[in-house]
Amino acid sequence: MQNGKTLAKDDATAELLLKARAGDGDAFGTLTGPHHRELRVHCYRMLGSFQDSEDAMQDTLVAAWQGLGGFEGRSSLRTWLYRIATNRCLNVLRAANRRPPKEWDVPGVARPEPTRLGEVVWLEPIPDAELEETTGVILGPEARYEQSESISLAFVTALQLLPPRQIAVLILRDVLGFQADEVAQMLDATVESINSALKRARSSLQRHWSPPADSQLPPAPNSSTENAVVAKFVSAYEAADLDALVAMLTDDAFISMPPMPFEYLGRADAARFCAAIFGAGRRFQLVPTRANGQPAFGLYLPTPTDIQPGVGLFVLTLAGEQIQAITRFESSVLPWFGLPPSRPAR
Repeated sequence: MQNGKTLAKDDATAELLLKARAGDGDAFGTLTGPHHRELRVHCYRMLGSFQDSEDAMQDTLVAAWQGLGGFEGRSSLRTWLYRIATNRCLNVLRAANRRPPKEWDVPGVARPEPTRLGEVVWLEPIPDAELEETTGVILGPEARYEQSESISLAFVTALQLLPPRQIAVLILRDVLGFQADEVAQMLDATVESINSALKRARSSLQRHWSPPADSQLPPAPNSSTENAVVAKFVSAYEAADLDALVAMLTDDAFISMPPMPFEYLGRADAARFCAAIFGAGRRFQLVPTRANGQPAFGLYLPTPTDIQPGVGLFVLTLAGEQIQAITRFESSVLPWFGLPPSRPAR
């Protein structure tokens, strides 16, 4: 039997629905507001792009506002919103109108020969500020991944290598824990087809990404261990100390720089890349922030003037007390993290 609080909540929701259907925008905002951030993060996981997730989120809210009269309450409002958001993201993925790769554009530095060319050049970071209110989201019983794990750059990148429908099914089932029949309703499919897509998605994901072994788990965010690794990295990079930096890398260290497709895999190739940057005489100042639940830094370039232009954003993937990956993004992402496009010299 429902208790008084549940009944009161249901009555309040029903009243808000009536008002929203009558055109009350404030009532609509009250209904949907608590779900905004988790829906935006859902769109980000699906699309791998913070900009695209913002656009998809706005499309979701417009579609929900316009379609509120058709919401019959057979599922929760949250599930209904996830259905809309997922299908909006699928439309984006199927349109295949993603950012093209860019040519090497590091001034004064000859491009080191890459180990390989990456496929996911539209990848963008998401600020940790966008994740703060999603850590308490209640997941379904069938969720297989921790929320922090499923927002990491490595996981989101691997998702982008799956076909669109498999991305949607894997996130809804294994990340959010929706049941197969719920996902089938969201995607207008049969339970059998959802289970089949999930099996293929899991197999594909395993080829591109696997959870770290216990000995390679990243340290807890803002822990003394993480802070020590971050401090060593900042010291080595700002001093252009190649030996100290290379000593911090794992054997399978990985450097990438979307939307440029060039990737450097393994400690030797990563060292060769860093040597080219440092050898050109470029020196940097690093300003700490966080992205995708990982340590990140705004990258600023000292100049003869009193102004340091921002030239990018680094995100570190840690494995124990070592660095497993360095992902460099363009300076255009700095404002998302509250970092200025340029700043006064220290």
